[in-house]
Amino acid sequence: MGQVHWDDARVFLAIARTGTLSGAATQLKTGLATISRRIERLEHGLGVPLFSRHQTGYRLTDDGEALVARAELLEQAGHSFSDGGGGQSEVAGRVRLATAENLANPLIIPSLPNLLDKHPGLGIEIVTDVNSVNLHRRDADLAVRMVKPERGNVTIRRLGILGFGLYGSNAYVDARRNGSGITDFDNDRFIGWAETQGHLPAAQWIERVLRGRQCALMTTTLTSQIAAASAGVGLAVLPHFLARREGLVCVMDELGADQTIWLAVHSDLAHSRRIRVVSDHLTDLFLSLRAALQGN
Repeated sequence: MGQVHWDDARVFLAIARTGTLSGAATQLKTGLATISRRIERLEHGLGVPLFSRHQTGYRLTDDGEALVARAELLEQAGHSFSDGGGGQSEVAGRVRLATAENLANPLIIPSLPNLLDKHPGLGIEIVTDVNSVNLHRRDADLAVRMVKPERGNVTIRRLGILGFGLYGSNAYVDARRNGSGITDFDNDRFIGWAETQGHLPAAQWIERVLRGRQCALMTTTLTSQIAAASAGVGLAVLPHFLARREGLVCVMDELGADQTIWLAVHSDLAHSRRIRVVSDHLTDLFLSLRAALQGN
């Protein structure tokens, strides 16, 4: 391993979040040649490739994925150092956060008392109609979502993975064990998504399994999917942490339907103290929940 310049971690994170050298250069307000030189220097210093190069951009290697969390800790430490002795009372104002209801209600909102106790001048507004929110138009200051923003003046941070499994009620799973194999779904009823949500990995997994058969029930919200599964309507592809909280039984825990959770911040606000306090809080929260969210 050669010499490592830890300030190059900023370049590494910028490429990981934007997926391109030009995107990283824009985010860090520096030249393309500088970005290229510094990521090559970091890879040489660590002795491993951090990205695979493709025509469409840069993708993290396994070694790069493993380094993201450590680099983000360095980033947070740098923010804390630059803040110096600034008092907590300096953080004031409203922060508008857009996120999905299934992340807001069980995870984010219960974590807010600690944040608001530390910063009594801070106000949080949560918008759960995340699909209609455009950060570039400043509809919100930051967003936690399962779709990576591909364009717009935003800074992106990878928060973790939301793991999905196939779940049913105790009564339904007990009954199916008497009539079909665990991976034989020919006699099963499925709870699926309406056509407007057909792009979701969970919906696509069910479509592949059904091979032309129709779902017993289709819904437009995760809340109704959980309610239907709990009532014994059939099997549903659900986030592990929500399904287990409802006492549902896992039939298959690896479906290939997991989704990455992204934190997106309007780039003009990325260095605002109130925005940074909230984004760091969310990063710490999802880091602490990483194992549970993945179903481990």
